[in-house]
Amino acid sequence: MPIDAAKALAAEPRTGEISWSPKDVQLYHLGIGAGVPATDPDELRYTLESRLHVLPSFATVAGSGSPGVISGLSMPGVDVDLARVLHGGQALTLHRPIPVQGTATATGRIAAVHDKGKAAVLVMRTEVADADGPLWTNDAQIFVRGEGGWGGDRGPFARPDPPTGEPDRIVERPVREDQALLYRLSGDYNPLHADPEFAKLAGFDRPILHGLCTYGMTLKAVVDTLLGGDVTRVRSYATRFAGVVYPGETLRIRMWRQEDGVRVAVSAVERDDAPVLADTVVEHT
Repeated sequence: MPIDAAKALAAEPRTGEISWSPKDVQLYHLGIGAGVPATDPDELRYTLESRLHVLPSFATVAGSGSPGVISGLSMPGVDVDLARVLHGGQALTLHRPIPVQGTATATGRIAAVHDKGKAAVLVMRTEVADADGPLWTNDAQIFVRGEGGWGGDRGPFARPDPPTGEPDRIVERPVREDQALLYRLSGDYNPLHADPEFAKLAGFDRPILHGLCTYGMTLKAVVDTLLGGDVTRVRSYATRFAGVVYPGETLRIRMWRQEDGVRVAVSAVERDDAPVLADTVVEHT
């Protein structure tokens, strides 16, 4: 069996040092569309080193290491065909604000393996801490088609109820033609996002945007629109990747306020509001 659940769960965690600088933070922010208009004071918080704040989703690329999906596929007990792999979802918990510059220890392990019948779901958990204590925890949900059916734990079934009523805010964010080319410089060099021939082999008409780029663009829209631009208010951020985005399209981001958070739904305007992110929740103070 390509996935040995017991072996994957029992494997020793992988630990390594990561570091980042203001330049890494600025590059990430540009990769998710910050800096437009370039002289807007609200945008300078993301682009100018003397005013720099770190959007929490930077945690998904800090240290320029491989995304959790790639790390999870190289763990003991996991031997799968990359063509069957999808990034199913991402969940981030912030323990305190991310510093503009830092060095930390990242510890990664397979936290769960779920048998969905026709597929398996791996949860790759990365915990990051510096000298002052925990910084963040990242969970990447890795969906592997054709690898279920061994009689294992099916995992959680519950999804958040869809938000009701009219959204409190709707914003649209354009995705530049070169957005994926810029975003990949933060560490995810998967050719699916840059090479037209590779994208066709994977079943797409052209390269697609990184799901985590959409993830970052969405969080920035929520912070800027409903949280007064205060990145330190974010406590957690979770989503399910429901569809692809092509560079050059427009994201339509719908937001519903809740007591301690924001519910979000994201779609692609040019494809009749095709779903992109679903089950999305930003918890905040």
